[in-house]
Amino acid sequence: QVQLVESGGGLVQAGGSLRLSCAASGRTFSSYAMGWFRQAPGKEREFVAGIGWRGRSTLGADSVKGRFTISRDNAKNTAYLQMNSLKPEDTAVYYCAAASGYKSARGVQSEYDYWGQGTQVTVSS
Repeated sequence: QVQLVESGGGLVQAGGSLRLSCAASGRTFSSYAMGWFRQAPGKEREFVAGIGWRGRSTLGADSVKGRFTISRDNAKNTAYLQMNSLKPEDTAVYYCAAASGYKSARGVQSEYDYWGQGTQVTVSS
């Protein structure tokens, strides 16, 4: 069992940057693949980026490739999403997720076992 808490969301102008953090509880964080998903108003939740348990593998959605970077610090039980060159279309609630079992980076919601409550990101034009 793991608890995930996102932070770092806020309001930013188009072209700006934000870094989201996902703090995890528990003593097996290093065995989890981590991911970020987002959900815009009226739309379904979609995959953004994922990272494997050791941080060696990563996946990113086409819509954010070249702009967003996922990373992790296992010593701090924290995953990050660095978001650069933000666009109004990036406005959404961003969710952190964890997948147990020493997995490589995953991009499908059903592969994740635990979810945070989300943090709002709003990009103004």
